[in-house]
Amino acid sequence: MATIQQQALPAPATLPATGKSRFSSFKAFCPFSREKFRQLALEGKAPKPERMGIRCTYYDNAELHRFLADPLNYRVVGKHEQQKL
Repeated sequence: MATIQQQALPAPATLPATGKSRFSSFKAFCPFSREKFRQLALEGKAPKPERMGIRCTYYDNAELHRFLADPLNYRVVGKHEQQKL
């Protein structure tokens, strides 16, 4: 009886410009650990997570690109501030 070998899909070389990603999808591009990234998000210094369930958290790719372009100076922009831009 032959066994089915599961092959892991290769990770993408880039982060898509739009859509949503989990931390495991962009951790190769992130200069912080998962826990540090979570702490920064709570402080408003990293993109806010979006919960899709109890154990499923996603991040907006457009915000991740803004964050990864300048992680030290990134700040979450509120909805009322986005209207001014």
